[in-house]
Amino acid sequence: FTSLETSCPLPIIAAVHGYCVGAGVDLACCTDIRYCCDESVFSIREVKLGLAADIGTLQRLPKLIGHSSFLKELCYTGNDFDAVDARRIGFVSRVEPSVPSLISKAMEVANEISNVSPVAVVGTKKSLLYSRDHAVEEGLDHVALMNMSGLMTDDLMRSLLKKGG
Repeated sequence: FTSLETSCPLPIIAAVHGYCVGAGVDLACCTDIRYCCDESVFSIREVKLGLAADIGTLQRLPKLIGHSSFLKELCYTGNDFDAVDARRIGFVSRVEPSVPSLISKAMEVANEISNVSPVAVVGTKKSLLYSRDHAVEEGLDHVALMNMSGLMTDDLMRSLLKKGG
């Protein structure tokens, strides 16, 4: 899953409905934006199988939601958590009432992203990933380099003209 997270230059949106267990949580952790339905259920269930989660949840989830007591409870027990808890802890950013509204919202946001500068979106994703694992000063240096590259394209002017200046 690491290559999905780091090699895809564009944002990845997860639209989760139903059960998202074990490797499903691992995969969801690699996405940039996560939405779910109100009936979604999540679980880091590997511990109930006698294993520590080993495809990235233990490494990525704390970076997404913090090293909370609730995170540790979920990892140590393998208990389920619902859409309300997923939203409360920041694992998902939106809970939709139905699968059609979930897919519609994911597509709406994907379309919104596709209407802004692709150079800026790719640079933003690279900088977010870089800054996750580096100090603020290093992240600022990284984004400055990314923006210098972006200034060599015509995306800035196109964006300004699209917005009417």
